[in-house]
Amino acid sequence: MFKIGDIELKNKVVLAPMAGVCNAAFRLTVKEFGAGLVCAEMVSDKAILYNNAKTMGMLYIDEREKPLSLQIFGGEKETLVEAARFVDKNTTADIIDINMGCPVPKITKCDAGAKWLLDPNKIYDMVSAVVEAVDKPVTVKMRMGWDEEHIFAVKNAQAVERAGGKAVALHGRTRVQMYEGTANWDIIKEVKQSVKIPVIGNGDIQAPQDAKRMLDHTGVDGVMIGRAALGNPWMIYRTVKYLETGELIDEPNVRNKMDVCKLHLDRLIALKNEDIAVREMRKHAAWYLKGIRGNAKARNAINLMNTRSEFISLIDEFVEEVEARQENTSKVV
Repeated sequence: MFKIGDIELKNKVVLAPMAGVCNAAFRLTVKEFGAGLVCAEMVSDKAILYNNAKTMGMLYIDEREKPLSLQIFGGEKETLVEAARFVDKNTTADIIDINMGCPVPKITKCDAGAKWLLDPNKIYDMVSAVVEAVDKPVTVKMRMGWDEEHIFAVKNAQAVERAGGKAVALHGRTRVQMYEGTANWDIIKEVKQSVKIPVIGNGDIQAPQDAKRMLDHTGVDGVMIGRAALGNPWMIYRTVKYLETGELIDEPNVRNKMDVCKLHLDRLIALKNEDIAVREMRKHAAWYLKGIRGNAKARNAINLMNTRSEFISLIDEFVEEVEARQENTSKVV
């Protein structure tokens, strides 16, 4: 348990703000598996100020998700501050997070996301302006540096702290690495030792044991899980339990996995219309199916689905096939 500003988190496990993934349907599902904090996908400051319809939809928060961190990004102080004010006054988010880690060119070309990593002075300037403008706690999600020659993680985190930021989440990769290579936990440890505000470690947590190793190695206050939770909210639950009790809970069976997949689909349909939800759910279904023997045919078929009824029928048939195969195997044994 730790606090970000005056927001108390019930445990050390945080869902990362993954673009194109972390809408209310996914976040609520992960929250129900025990995450101490869930983070919404990043939203453009200018899109908020333009009152873009899709962006306004991205600001939707289900009260059952809370505490929740809502992430914004931008490269100009005036628009970032105005967007932060809007989120502060017009949403029920508990925390406003600023993205300074996104590595994709269309974001960095706007002097946003990971571009900030090159300039601790800009970080101080931008974060302090947002902090002064809002009542909610302000945090920052960042990477350790732009490239191997420009790793300013310690200076950047100290700039966030001086500016009044209430926590830093640090991904132990550079912008150039994207999601390749190995995350550097040593730099996360350095950052934790250099600031007094909470630090949340991110990168290469693939199993509950990894979360424990990161906490032990770096001394961070919390761990942030991203890709390992895709189609696998049990990763959150199993990590929370492992950190609390040392017990490693078994992976779910296929039926349990697919039941949650169907629940996720229905939540997406409630959030968006059926056509959009089913198309968006295709990638999530592929993640839910990952690692299950014989899933290739089902994954291919799901990419052709357009309605909820087709989707549910396919999932149910797949579960029956897997269970029948498992039953036959146990009889042979």
